[in-house]
Amino acid sequence: MATMWSDEVVTSENFQEWIDMTEKHKIVVVGGGVAGLDLASHVSGKPARKLGWDVRLVDRELAHVWKPMLHTIAAGTADTGAHQTAYLSQARRRGFSFELGEVVAVDRERSLIRIGPVMATGEEVLPARSLQYDTLVLAAGSRANDFGTPGVAEHCMTIDSRREALAFNDRLRIALIRSVASQRPLSVAVVGAGATGVELVAELIRLADVLELHGALGLRGNLSITLIESQDRILGPFPPKVAQAALEVLERLGITVLMSARVQSADDTGFALADGRRVDADLKLWAAGVRAPAFIADIEGLQHSRLGQVIVDRTLMAVGDPKILALGDCASVQTSEGEAPLPTTAQAAYQQCMYLCRHLPAIVQGLRVPDFRYHDFGSLVSLGGYDAYGTLARFGLFEGGFLRGRVAQLGHSLLYRRHQTRLYGPLRGSLLWLVDILDSHVRSPGRFS
Repeated sequence: MATMWSDEVVTSENFQEWIDMTEKHKIVVVGGGVAGLDLASHVSGKPARKLGWDVRLVDRELAHVWKPMLHTIAAGTADTGAHQTAYLSQARRRGFSFELGEVVAVDRERSLIRIGPVMATGEEVLPARSLQYDTLVLAAGSRANDFGTPGVAEHCMTIDSRREALAFNDRLRIALIRSVASQRPLSVAVVGAGATGVELVAELIRLADVLELHGALGLRGNLSITLIESQDRILGPFPPKVAQAALEVLERLGITVLMSARVQSADDTGFALADGRRVDADLKLWAAGVRAPAFIADIEGLQHSRLGQVIVDRTLMAVGDPKILALGDCASVQTSEGEAPLPTTAQAAYQQCMYLCRHLPAIVQGLRVPDFRYHDFGSLVSLGGYDAYGTLARFGLFEGGFLRGRVAQLGHSLLYRRHQTRLYGPLRGSLLWLVDILDSHVRSPGRFS
């Protein structure tokens, strides 16, 4: 994938293109998640042409999936193809350029990012290359944090990306087939009872129920699921009322929930806990903790949080470098003196994206802009269709209100539909919703083939 921003030699054939590119302000967005893809989609096209920008999005994946949906892809209860957005297609539709590859370093002195080679089946598809930037927007998301626990990196899977969710689902399907064929038990252990872990274990039970209805008799009884949490309750960031209600649902579904249980090590057959107990598991998934990607933590000259995030000011600009902005999980945003940094949630990333969509032109020109302000609209958790819970936090007439059941499930769904509408526009977003509804009435939600 040639680029006029790399070390490519300028020839007579590409000279005019090179001139056009060098005259434009180069905006590079690293990460095509909730915030990165939305931002690239809304500042490119007509706005970019008017401002004289050339917008490029860099991601190691070929397609985007809304991160709060990754647990459904990992469980196999959602069709990946129906819920992914191909970056090349979105780039053509909205007027930005897409660069495939994983960013491995940022060179602030030369104002460029370094992208590692793209490999497939052991062969190099794209070589390592560099891209120059005038403004760099870091939206690279986060990774699970194993806190250096022995054996986790070698023996546990994660679902921090579309690729990882699909890999877990492949392993899960093979294990389920073997369990059904042999009628032998299958054990799954998930570490981390945040939203991802809680929603995933509920989704696994939903998958087992669906497969039993389609002939996989005895699967539900042979499936053993354990959720391990180091804190004294699940869903730590959620209000206690939501956490308790969710816990009751999980226990009713037959999921073993271990709280105040710290994992000391992992091995090929399970986890050793600090209190001497052991949890054996055929499949092990780590969904605990949050940390920034390694290249973010390694950027020299910037201030970082203890999780490796870039510390930004109230305009989302990296402290000490006006050319770099950061948002989402890879940014540590402190909106008021003495307050804790904002949570690493899709809600926070979305609000930061909306802020930059509005103010990035002024920021690029060095103009003063209003500070970013975060509004907590509450939290929602969906338990595989068995139930859903949420709270309205400190917003609106129903301040602190508790939601459950269909209302909470609808709220959870509307967040995703809003995301689709932002990417595709109101008409196409509405059509996609209609297609999903029709598809759910025609096909089984279990991806088992």
